[in-house]
Amino acid sequence: MLRIECPCCGLRDHDEFRYGGDASVTRPAHDDPDPQAWYAYVYIRANPAGLHREFWQHVTGCRQWLVVERDTRNHAIASVELARKLAPRKSLARKSPA
Repeated sequence: MLRIECPCCGLRDHDEFRYGGDASVTRPAHDDPDPQAWYAYVYIRANPAGLHREFWQHVTGCRQWLVVERDTRNHAIASVELARKLAPRKSLARKSPA
């Protein structure tokens, strides 16, 4: 069984969490009209063997979004951090008017 150390609630079973997707993929800008960029974001994924960053939400606990770094070969969790404490990605930042 996968056990995740929630920064707010402590060690919990994975049944309390919901997988939220790949945390290493950068979302295109909201107003990006390029269909290839959106296609790549939605459908194209690597299948890494080794450390991988993933979003998980603690749905039956504190409801916080987490970034879990997990080894896909043995499911060992290397780190867990609150997603809100991560630096914002450049592609998600609003463009300043010129």
